[in-house]
Amino acid sequence: MNSLQVGTIQTMIVDRKIETGYVLKTETEEVLLHHNESDMELEADQKVNVFLYVDKKGNKIATTKLPNIQMDIYDWAEVVEVVPNLGVFVDIGTTKEILVSKDDLPLFENVWPQTGDRLYVTLGKDQKNRLLAIPASEGIIFRKFEFTQDAELLNQPVNGTVYHTSREGAAIITEHSYRGFIHHTERKTEPRLGEYVRGRIIEVKPDGTLNISLRPLKQHSMGDDADAILTHLETSGGVIPFSDKSDPEDILGTFNISKSAFKRALGKLMKEGKVEQREGQTYLK
Repeated sequence: MNSLQVGTIQTMIVDRKIETGYVLKTETEEVLLHHNESDMELEADQKVNVFLYVDKKGNKIATTKLPNIQMDIYDWAEVVEVVPNLGVFVDIGTTKEILVSKDDLPLFENVWPQTGDRLYVTLGKDQKNRLLAIPASEGIIFRKFEFTQDAELLNQPVNGTVYHTSREGAAIITEHSYRGFIHHTERKTEPRLGEYVRGRIIEVKPDGTLNISLRPLKQHSMGDDADAILTHLETSGGVIPFSDKSDPEDILGTFNISKSAFKRALGKLMKEGKVEQREGQTYLK
């Protein structure tokens, strides 16, 4: 019976030393520990804790460099390489970098993690017994991270890492291990999976989660929004088919801001004499 599972830490006995390393054993199996996978000198009959993985040839290999992440054990892993059409490789704390398959990443590669981003993962295996890093499901996140009813957090700055992203919004884990959600109207661009973001808490919800905004306060964002409208006017021949009566979805789809933010910015530009509205359109003066 094969009792040694890859992706786990096992206690094994040094059976003998060979030219390339050590042969480790249990009652049922032998596994090779290469010299470059050992951070210590070993003696025959010595017990040693090792992490097991499969090399490129399909052989089971041991290493004494033990990872933070194992089968059914979750932790944060840093992205070290992005391979288009394949996935991303993460550092789990051992010598072998592990693939997160594209099947477990967003459909669009522009919101895939980049090098230096972090994913909350465990280990799994493909059909060939090769290790994969598997991002945590919503159910796992629910069990692993905290809820809060602390109303004093309202309007406080908050930082965190995105663990799920979609057109509807992005979910993050904050630095204090709380669960937060960023609605698509509260961001200017869709954050990447694994991206570290900075925002502010705009609601402490009854269920213990946080609503978070990545947008600056209204008085700070008005100038940026006004600049975006001006840029759009300049690239559109001095006229855009938008006014303060336009449909909110059309405004969001074009400027990625809410209708109220659009109206504030438009009002600022009109007060400054830079634009005017006529017959449902806005013109550059």
